[in-house]
Amino acid sequence: MKYINRALEKIVKKTIGNFPVIAITGPRQVGKTTLLEYLSQNMYEKVNYVSLDDLLLRSQANEDPELFLRTHETPLIIDEFQYVPKLLNYIKIKVDEMRKNTLFKNQDSKTLYFLTGSQVFSAMKNITESLAGRIAILDLYGLSSRELNGLEEKIFIPDISLLKEKKKTKKVSTLELFEKIINGSYPELNSNSSLNREVFYQSYIKTYIERDVRDLIKVKDETKFIKFLSSVVARTGYEYNASLIANDIEIDSKTVDEWMSILVNTHLVFLLNSYSNNTVQRVIKRPKIIFMDTGLACFLAGFLTPETLEKSSYSGQIFENYIISEIIKSYTNNGYDAHRHLYYYRDKEKRKIDLIIVYNNVVYPVEIKKSANPGREAFKNFEVVKKFNLQVGTGVVLCMINEILALEEDRYFVPIEYI
Repeated sequence: MKYINRALEKIVKKTIGNFPVIAITGPRQVGKTTLLEYLSQNMYEKVNYVSLDDLLLRSQANEDPELFLRTHETPLIIDEFQYVPKLLNYIKIKVDEMRKNTLFKNQDSKTLYFLTGSQVFSAMKNITESLAGRIAILDLYGLSSRELNGLEEKIFIPDISLLKEKKKTKKVSTLELFEKIINGSYPELNSNSSLNREVFYQSYIKTYIERDVRDLIKVKDETKFIKFLSSVVARTGYEYNASLIANDIEIDSKTVDEWMSILVNTHLVFLLNSYSNNTVQRVIKRPKIIFMDTGLACFLAGFLTPETLEKSSYSGQIFENYIISEIIKSYTNNGYDAHRHLYYYRDKEKRKIDLIIVYNNVVYPVEIKKSANPGREAFKNFEVVKKFNLQVGTGVVLCMINEILALEEDRYFVPIEYI
């Protein structure tokens, strides 16, 4: 059990007993079920398990949800719950019965159901309607660098005093870093050195289309959907523009928006919103595309070796994407909604900042550079955050430098090993 998400494990442990239902959502094969099964071994009572990937069980749950829940005793893990969304209404009934017993019969409140889902596009509406106030929803992505290094993972805040308290991840060469980027974050690839990376990702895409995409949309031409994926990957780290992607693959913008929503709701893509408020004018409001597994992105972009990737024109944008995805994981792994804290900035005067972190009403500007000495120019747009009407924190440039280096007051170069 080397690659259990330890940060999220702590959050789930704290949540058990406080919510009748806990849902963990995320891409396929990132360890959602493994995490819950690991936790269940240390719980106060036996935890049962069913998977709705099993077509027979899925059919039973669809035909008679009430009988299905009565047959499988709680606490119960229901894997891939999105295949039978009507179950949620019957889970609500079970939860409300427990709450009445807790209130009137002095029985203990506990967590009855643990749900996991790799695509929650159709089920999320049912969750919010049926289980509002009854469910804790946690996101899980692939393994972070800190998890792979066996280090404690806290949310990334560019406060220098906090950073100096953190243990750095292992220092690696540029080529070793690009090996990590091209290998990606799926547990299986990081725990099984004999696994062929290309075969793994080829199979992953096939499974993704067959099990997730076909359930959500009717793709008449799978080759076109693969081209769509490749077009999105080519724009990772850039602003999302449906028209440009539509022109690439000869479909309409409405279809591109629909397909993009699938990538987002199956957790392959994170759309990083641009920062704006009432005091900030003339900003570009398109979100930026972040592909959450860099290994899958590199595979779709056609890169098979770190040497080729590092020398390519793609290296800068995938490096930035990697750093931002790691920071996103630091928030989601600690139970935070990354969309509330992480943004980017670009305005119509072409001033841009790669990442804006807003935490506790303090704003931190962050630039990301694939260089050991980016120079003073990297800080040139940080002054714009003074217009945000928030307290301004430390501005940092995350780069390949060896140690934290102060350029001037509240302006620092920071090694990427601190994320």
